[in-house]
Amino acid sequence: MILCLIFAALTIVAATWRGHNVERIADARGRMVNGLHVESYGPEGAPPVVLIHGASGSTYDMSFALAPALAHDFRVYVVDRPGFGHSAPIADESLTAQATALRTALATVEPRAPIVLGQSYGASVALAWGVDAPDTLAALVLVSAPSHTWSGGPSPLHRILKTPVIGAVTAWLIAAWIPKRYIDDQIDGVFAPQHAPKGYGAYFQPEMSLRPATHMLNARQRVALKSQLGLMIDTYSELRLPIESVHGTSDTTVPLAIHAQPLADEVATNTLTVLDGIGHMPHHVATPEIVKAVVRAAKRANLM
Repeated sequence: MILCLIFAALTIVAATWRGHNVERIADARGRMVNGLHVESYGPEGAPPVVLIHGASGSTYDMSFALAPALAHDFRVYVVDRPGFGHSAPIADESLTAQATALRTALATVEPRAPIVLGQSYGASVALAWGVDAPDTLAALVLVSAPSHTWSGGPSPLHRILKTPVIGAVTAWLIAAWIPKRYIDDQIDGVFAPQHAPKGYGAYFQPEMSLRPATHMLNARQRVALKSQLGLMIDTYSELRLPIESVHGTSDTTVPLAIHAQPLADEVATNTLTVLDGIGHMPHHVATPEIVKAVVRAAKRANLM
């Protein structure tokens, strides 16, 4: 019993130290708006673009390559989704509620309707924004976007992390003791069949998403994603705004045939760009193609 108490105390101390350390290193470089952390780049008068990161992410993902590439010609806003990075959580964790929180926060710093770009889970949030309030954005750019339901259930780890008590214990153990080498391997795996760019792992600050509260939130959102997308599918055909979708043929995380292709078939205004041999992270390994998609969206929306 004494040994168990000592181990529990060490776990709390180690996890807390790692969390505080990464928060110190990965400082908030933007401003807090309605509880959300928003960074801005590029000339103020340029067409506005909002970048929404995926699961387990933060502004440090979108600001590594894509935001600098877009900042030459656009006013770029990069935001931490609620509960991630430096943003405060919100009571309703659904796609629609996240989109509403982002929309409300961004409207206070950018009065113009922006192009909204999301990657992976962030693209699902962007899609929910477009479905719920299409008049508040100029266009959508969906990168590796989950849009439809699929066979199978959530991963065992996400089911465990979602479970009361057991999930919290698991999250604290992971936060305290997971080795950096394992984290680096997991990051590289997300880029398959490509590899993470040099310096990305250190810049991305993955331990921000391993903080227990954030890790459990991420698991709950991943488990709920399938059913939430199922509720949106019938509304896709009503979308009329310009949409540019970009998807890799080698994306095994969000397969092209299950998501991007059906969405392109269902939405008349959606133009799908297929990247041969590219995996789940084209905004890093094929950044120029994503920039081209944003420029096309801007021209279609008469912003350029």
